[in-house]
Amino acid sequence: VNAFAEAESGATAKQVVDKFQTELIAVMKNGKQLGYAGRYDKLYGPVSDSHDLTKIARIVVGKEWEKLSEAQQQKLTDVFARLSVASYAHNFKDYSGESFVFDSEEETTRGGVVVHSHFIIPDDKPVKFDYMLKEKGNSWRIINIIANGVSDLALKRSEYTTILQREGFDALIVKINEKIDN
Repeated sequence: VNAFAEAESGATAKQVVDKFQTELIAVMKNGKQLGYAGRYDKLYGPVSDSHDLTKIARIVVGKEWEKLSEAQQQKLTDVFARLSVASYAHNFKDYSGESFVFDSEEETTRGGVVVHSHFIIPDDKPVKFDYMLKEKGNSWRIINIIANGVSDLALKRSEYTTILQREGFDALIVKINEKIDN
């Protein structure tokens, strides 16, 4: 399938990213009034709709995924979804004229798409965001976000795989929940 052709649902990879960024800015604009809990609630849908959270959870624990029961895989996906939403709600809390600008997109060798964009922050350096997307069913979904060259997934992967191997599944869930609470 050509990455730039429309999937069945009619959304290209770029459109998925654009829609998510637009929703993020809208929440930022009401960020103060909404407060953290309000931002979290408003972002849960947009994050779930644009990210392949199961795939992300799977990538983060690597080979350990196969050793988990179906119930554990589901639990990990859920807690990971909550962590993703929590970090957006925490990091994008208010608005002072920020905006996202699309730069370009390219197809990867494995049939994915990378959407390059940057986040303009008034009176500060822009942040470069590279979104990696893969097709899921008839839509494109974000599976990794690289901010200024740093992969969120790579950071989590090394940390979470270690916890899972050394301390086990329940310890990992506890650790992720602590992060969410923080």
